[in-house]
Amino acid sequence: MRSKRFWNKLSVELLIAITISFSVSLFITIIISQFINRNYLINANQIGMLKYNLIVLLIAAVVILSFISIFLFLIRKKIKYLKLIIKNVQNIANGKLGSTIVIKGSDELAQLASNINFMSKELENKFEHERKMENAKNELITNISHDLRTPLTSIIGYLDLLRKKEYKSEEQLTDYVETIYSKSQKLKTLIYELFEYTKLTSPDVILNLTEVELSGLLEQVVGEYIPIFEKVGLRIQKSITDEDLLVIMDVEEMVRVYDNLLMNAKKYSIKPSFIKINLYSDGVKAFLSISNRVEDLPVEDVNQLFERFYRGDRARREDGGAGLGLAISKRIVEIHGGTLTIDYKGEWLTFTIGHSLKE
Repeated sequence: MRSKRFWNKLSVELLIAITISFSVSLFITIIISQFINRNYLINANQIGMLKYNLIVLLIAAVVILSFISIFLFLIRKKIKYLKLIIKNVQNIANGKLGSTIVIKGSDELAQLASNINFMSKELENKFEHERKMENAKNELITNISHDLRTPLTSIIGYLDLLRKKEYKSEEQLTDYVETIYSKSQKLKTLIYELFEYTKLTSPDVILNLTEVELSGLLEQVVGEYIPIFEKVGLRIQKSITDEDLLVIMDVEEMVRVYDNLLMNAKKYSIKPSFIKINLYSDGVKAFLSISNRVEDLPVEDVNQLFERFYRGDRARREDGGAGLGLAISKRIVEIHGGTLTIDYKGEWLTFTIGHSLKE
């Protein structure tokens, strides 16, 4: 409907320009005709057919030229604006993505310029996204290749020792086998994280969405971790609302996020200490926060913990992971339309997940 209004407005402007041009040309024609009639007798029989025809052609030429000149004068701004649009389209075609056109007026040309601006910005954003994805892919290949090569080299080295029977005792043989097994498990973890991250960053990722009552789900998940935490000197302080919080989610994927955050709390908490788990709602969203005490956080900006392959301290470097756990968790939450944020205050590291409630 809006496009129709713009089209009608431009049509009216052109019709007005044509009308004015025609009226002025007609007025000029009348003046010229009166001038010739007053000073010369326009009669084919008196002045001859040739001169008469030449005079008629002259008048017609004046009418046409005056019409064209006046019409071009009236629409000169539109022509200039159209040239500007064409120039910007050429710039965009030549790779200057993101360039915009100043919007003038509210007719169809202005709408065209607005659409070109939108297209230019969208192309720039998509190009930037593709560039980031390409850089991320290269970074992924480089980092994961290094991380995969390290345990694989160790496995090959120890297997070569076993193949050549270069061990002095059964005890040393057992140590070699245990080392190979440990490195194999690390390799398995790295490959699993790589597979999961690659799958989740694909635009074709498919979620198995179901309606879930969040409070009950979290009570179940947290209950499973209570004995695990107690074994390492951690106690859970939970505050889970009794409200029925209905959320649309892929339960398997989101439970993986909860497991990842809880296992991070277990690994990196000061022991003994508490793990604080809170679930609350503002009526539009449900918020789950998991807080644990840590010391000597290895980053100035806590959001670095979400970066791929980031492992800030010795424990993180030796736990067998590729530093993709939190990146995977953040991606899972985002493809659900939620948010995963991190905050650090006074030794307390807090992860907060925001879920949109079912309307």
